[in-house]
Amino acid sequence: MFYITIIVMALLAYLIGSIPTGYLIVKAKTGTDIRTVGSGSTGATNVKRVLGKGWFFTVMVLDAIKGAFPVILARIFFNDHYGIIAVVSAVFVIIGHSKPIFLQFKGGKSVASGVGTLIALNSIVGISIAVIWAIITYISKYVSLGSIIAIAISPILMYYLKNPIGYTIYCLIAAIYIIYLHRQNIQRLIKGEENKVR
Repeated sequence: MFYITIIVMALLAYLIGSIPTGYLIVKAKTGTDIRTVGSGSTGATNVKRVLGKGWFFTVMVLDAIKGAFPVILARIFFNDHYGIIAVVSAVFVIIGHSKPIFLQFKGGKSVASGVGTLIALNSIVGISIAVIWAIITYISKYVSLGSIIAIAISPILMYYLKNPIGYTIYCLIAAIYIIYLHRQNIQRLIKGEENKVR
């Protein structure tokens, strides 16, 4: 039964993660396929290029809620001792966001949805990461740099606050995965070619 629960929650989390929030909003507002604009990502930063700052924050919040939802469900209904089901849900929701089945596996970079999973696992860690992201982004004017540094700090915070070891392992996996999704941004940052927040 435990393994069936894991499979069901992984599938549910992936499908929830696959809901393309940014794509749907841009499509509804302008008729444009956001994958043909800017970076081609469906995330909040690319939405900002089309719809402006207000929708940037809207999509970011919605994606965070999307990330948190399956993890909260797992913690309420299947809160096993090591948090395995919650962690599996967190992993698959960020995979769903970045590789959505509804958009031929081309989505966003899972930062907002990843922060949502952190808030659901430990609100102090999640909110702290969001604040770190905001500060670094504000100072540097690079959303990608804020995202990379903030998510890289998450395993340290999760471990320091003495959460279940599974939560820390998840943060490490998520950090590696999300930083990998930012590999082109990292190359542009090194070359000084990354776009700044205006």
